[in-house]
Amino acid sequence: MSISVNHVTKAYGAQKALNDVSFTIRQGEIAAFIGPNGAGKSTMMRIITGFLAADSGEVTVCGLPTGPGVTEVRRLIGYLPENNPLYTEMYVREYLGYVADIYKMGGKRKEAVNTVIERTGLAPEQNKKIGALSKGFRQRVGLAQALIHDPQVLILDEATTGLDPNQIIEIRNLISEVGTERTVMLSTHIMQEVEAICSRVIIIDHGVIVADGPLAEISALAGASLEDTFRQLTGK
Repeated sequence: MSISVNHVTKAYGAQKALNDVSFTIRQGEIAAFIGPNGAGKSTMMRIITGFLAADSGEVTVCGLPTGPGVTEVRRLIGYLPENNPLYTEMYVREYLGYVADIYKMGGKRKEAVNTVIERTGLAPEQNKKIGALSKGFRQRVGLAQALIHDPQVLILDEATTGLDPNQIIEIRNLISEVGTERTVMLSTHIMQEVEAICSRVIIIDHGVIVADGPLAEISALAGASLEDTFRQLTGK
């Protein structure tokens, strides 16, 4: 399994953000990880990517354990966090080169930057400062930094938040394209996005997995649509 989560619990004080969570995501799957605000989605993604420690349980990515300070596994993961933190004073190409240096890509650096700029449609904006870009192009830069080291697993937290309809379609298409070669875990509030690009759905509510399975099966649980199932299971 590309991502394996086994009995993970994480609490903030008396409140459990994650309560004995277990699931696996196989290589080549594009899996939606959805739930209401505060359900535990971002906490789970931060634990998988090694930026946050679980209180108990185990997480592995491509067979390697993950956690704060575990650097080896991070080379296997591309991560686009919800807030997409970028250095807005840097130029696009400069920033991607900086990210490539973090991953110590050495002689592959130039080729990697050129490839990811082309793949994410950033060529027209590559010599602009990130702070001068539209929200859509900033998201592309975020995806580019997640892809530049050719990771086996992509973790995308609200990748299309704040984009206009055309930008959403473009980013969806890009995720679908890269998902043919990688394992993708996608958090989103947009049910149409899940239906458009995901083959698998995991629904979390109050830190507990309430549904997990192929898109068609989860959509059929309420006898109608994924949105109806989501509302029935979460009350949202």
